[in-house]
This record gives sequence, structure tokens and C-alpha cells, in this order.
Amino acid sequence: MNIKYTESDKLRCYSFETRAEMGVYAARDIADEIKRQLCEKDEINMIFAAAPSQNDVLSSLITHGEIEWGRINAFHMDEYIGLEADAPQGFGNFLKNAIFDRVPFKTVNLIDSTADDPEKECARYSDLLNSHKCDIIVMWIGENGHIAFNDPHVADFNDKKTVKVVSLDEVCRQQQVNDGCFESIDSVPKYALTLTVPTLVAPEAVFCIVPAKTKAQAVKNTVYGAIGEKCPATALRLHGNAKLYLDAESSALI
Repeated sequence: MNIKYTESDKLRCYSFETRAEMGVYAARDIADEIKRQLCEKDEINMIFAAAPSQNDVLSSLITHGEIEWGRINAFHMDEYIGLEADAPQGFGNFLKNAIFDRVPFKTVNLIDSTADDPEKECARYSDLLNSHKCDIIVMWIGENGHIAFNDPHVADFNDKKTVKVVSLDEVCRQQQVNDGCFESIDSVPKYALTLTVPTLVAPEAVFCIVPAKTKAQAVKNTVYGAIGEKCPATALRLHGNAKLYLDAESSALI
């Protein structure tokens, strides 16, 4: 396996020739971190991203039979507002199909896309997260450099909130079409609930998996651009234990 390694501030970057290699390697590292932490704690809490870019790592991670899933509480990082409970585009539904219903977690804690009062849902999920300090996060970067739904116009590296309601910018909404999740931008919701930037970078270990040529510019901005809200993913360079996993296409500009 040919692996290219790059460092930027505190962020460690690993580039692979294929998405499959990227997924296998990242899943191995995540599994090792899970097992390491479970040697020190009775249970751990994990946050997962939902997107087609995560298919390779999640499909590989669930094959690690030695993981004690029953000692892990699972959460996810964002959700659209206003989707039907069974909408396939719902991030909770994506994660159910990809991992949440496929291994025996201790608990699975979903954001409710159908909540009548999004602010109350933010408060409810914030309480859950604040009472279950996250240990490991598995995430990705959007085409505009967002992490979760922290698009540049709403990202705040000093956000006091744990979860908040946000509007989605046009680049983010178009990405959902590019990824094949929606037929047109008109059908993509304009608002969502998201974990804030400080919430996303609080876990002890951060694993960020980002394949595809559509992410090449965002990856370049993350690794080499100025640290700040114009590219929210640059917050990863401040973390100290964050790893970025790329394929040949997403790493083409670094």
C-alpha cells in the first residue's frame, strides 16, 4: 500500500491511491483507538458523520469483530430540519443503514428531523452530548470546507452552543445534489441542526475521512489555508490528535 504522509500544524494527513485503501486504513486506526480507550474506560461515546464519503470507512469498521460495541454510545453530528422520519436523505437513517443497525451499540442517540421546535431539539440533544462527553469522532469535510453543517457563514470557532440551528449555503446544498442524495437543489432543505465547531473538535481523537475530486480544493484549503471560519475544517489543525484520510483524488492539490 502506497501511503503519502503530510503534516500541517498539528494535523496529520494520510493519502492513499484508492478509496478502498483509505477506508480500510482509517477503520483500522479507529478500531485501534476504540480498543485503546475501552482499556481505560467502562464505556465511550462516539459521534459519526453521515455522507456517501463515509461508506468505505464505515463498511470496513463494522467488520472489526473484536470491537466491544456494547460499551459504545453512538451519536451523529447534524440533521436536516423538516424531513419525514423515514426520508432516505435523513442522516440518522443513513447511519442506521451504514452502522447503527448493523452492530450492537449500547445506545444510539438520534437527532429528530421532525421535531416541531428545532430549538428545543437542539437543547435536548445538547443535554445528551453534555452528559456523554465524546471520546472519538468520525467525520468529513464539505466542498466549502464545512464540518458538519458549519458552513463558513455560520461557523464560529468560539461558539458557546453545543448544537444550533443553521441555514445552509448554496454550495452546501448543491453538494447534496452532487452526492446523489437529492434530485435538485430545490428539494434540499434550507435549514438544519448541527453540532458546533467546538463540539466537533472536543473529542480526544478526531478521524476525518475525505475522498473524491470534488473535495480537492477544500482539502487544500484545510491543509494550507489560513486557519479560520472561512474554511471551518482548518480547526482540525489546532486539535493535537486529528488525522485526515484522503484518496488520490481528494489529495491531488496537496
